[in-house]
Amino acid sequence: MALLNSLFSGVSGLRNHQSMMDVIGNNIANVNTIGYKGSRVTFSDTFNNFIQAGTNPTDTNGGTNSFQVGLGMKINSIDRNWNQGTFERTGITTDLALQGKGMFVLNSDGKRFYSRAGAFQFDAAGQLVSTQNGAIVQGKMASSDGVVPPGNNLENIVVDTNLRLPATATSLIEWGGNLKSNSLTTRTETVDVRGNIKSSDVAATETINTIYNEYGEEFTLTQTFTPTATANQYNLTWDVTDSAGTSVGSSAAAISLTFADDGTGNMTLDAASAAKFDPTDATYAGAISLSNVGEPGGDIQFDLDGTTLTNNDITSTLSSSADGNRDPNIVSGSVTVYDSLGNAHQTSLSFTKISANTWRFAATVPGTSTSTGLPVTSVGTVTFNSDGTLDTENISPNDPTLQFTPTAGADPVTINLDFGSGFNGVTQTSASSVVSAINQDGSASALLSNINIDQYGVVMGIFSNGNSRPLAQLMVATFPNLNGLISEGGNLYSAYANSGQPNVGALGEETNTTVQSGALEQSNVDLSEEFTKMIVSQRGFQANARVITTADSLLQEITNLIR
Repeated sequence: MALLNSLFSGVSGLRNHQSMMDVIGNNIANVNTIGYKGSRVTFSDTFNNFIQAGTNPTDTNGGTNSFQVGLGMKINSIDRNWNQGTFERTGITTDLALQGKGMFVLNSDGKRFYSRAGAFQFDAAGQLVSTQNGAIVQGKMASSDGVVPPGNNLENIVVDTNLRLPATATSLIEWGGNLKSNSLTTRTETVDVRGNIKSSDVAATETINTIYNEYGEEFTLTQTFTPTATANQYNLTWDVTDSAGTSVGSSAAAISLTFADDGTGNMTLDAASAAKFDPTDATYAGAISLSNVGEPGGDIQFDLDGTTLTNNDITSTLSSSADGNRDPNIVSGSVTVYDSLGNAHQTSLSFTKISANTWRFAATVPGTSTSTGLPVTSVGTVTFNSDGTLDTENISPNDPTLQFTPTAGADPVTINLDFGSGFNGVTQTSASSVVSAINQDGSASALLSNINIDQYGVVMGIFSNGNSRPLAQLMVATFPNLNGLISEGGNLYSAYANSGQPNVGALGEETNTTVQSGALEQSNVDLSEEFTKMIVSQRGFQANARVITTADSLLQEITNLIR
């Protein structure tokens, strides 16, 4: 009977609008489920019954349309909305939120699952697992030296919380900085003696100065003026002592000085004596030169200048100064290095200027770090080009190193000293002088103290010595058709018919996906939209119910015809 068709159409409307409400209810129930993707329902009509078939137009008559009565509706599709959900900051490192179409790859009981929910934690075995079901996050483990292998071969992400890095002996120090180009020479260059030697004094008169060798080490210069039996005649002698008071050099013979009236009644050096302080004179005796003086084996070389001395019977005003009493020009930096046992040693590097564009360096380890108890110093020279860059062809020695045997039984240490090249490293310009270590490759033994995860899913181990090293890398999967996945519950999906094969790859350009550590992706359900759909579903259900009641009333009238 024809009225039965309307009954069945109404029933199909009721049934399928109820399915629509089921989907809406599930969406609303999961409004706070992390990584949840909302679903939608679309409808289509079912078969249509022909009342009259259509005809084609002819030469004598027009065509007619077909007459059809529909037989109800059915669910056309239930699709997931895979749009990006918003991120909620949690501050927990192992909470991960994906930006893009990728999905986490998980393993549970040997079966592979996929998920957008990134609430993970490390279990007692160090495995990175889902907090809900214990499924193990998949990725690639780094080698012992922190190298993540290529390819997409998946394995469990496992981090040993007791991981320890072995000590690494320093083999290279890279230095950088600048040496001021117009700096004065470091060593003392001139000692000026001036003033008056009282002629009536019979005792010797002394002057004492602090002088410096080419490494800037301090020494004491003592000059003694001793009167002779001849009036107005003195013998000048000198002695240089180190910080311990030990003489490192003295005058081989006295310099004889004679004073004469200069025509004004003032007693000054006669021509022969004055010539002894003139470098251009054959009788020059004012040059003092000592070699291999001091710990690094530096030189002392300076000129004595006493041409302004007088010898009158007035108050003694004898004095002297070294380079105007300036401080030595020393540019230094230091860095901590390590031996094979992880013991730390302080290493210093100093530069001192010895001539234009040429500097001497000294790299030193203190005696407290060496097996002999004595400091070890490596010395050499560097030369700079006219543009301020390092002349790498004129470094002496060619490959400077610092070698020492540490205390506590560690292996001997050989450290290459790298001063760079061009403007990368140590330069000589008009800027202020400063030298520091840019990098050294040694480290002490260290325990794993923290873990970070970057946007490409690389799990970085942060160790107690401040070093970091890749431990693993998370991998994600993309699918040709995400709507082909089926939900397994627990925020897990499985590949199924029409999803296509998963493409497993690294985060970044390969999968067009990145990850945010310390955040979770929230549900993408829009409540306002769901409530609107709920009203639509309710009205659709009510209308179909009215169709059934109206059809029932019509059937009732028909059955009443037999009364």
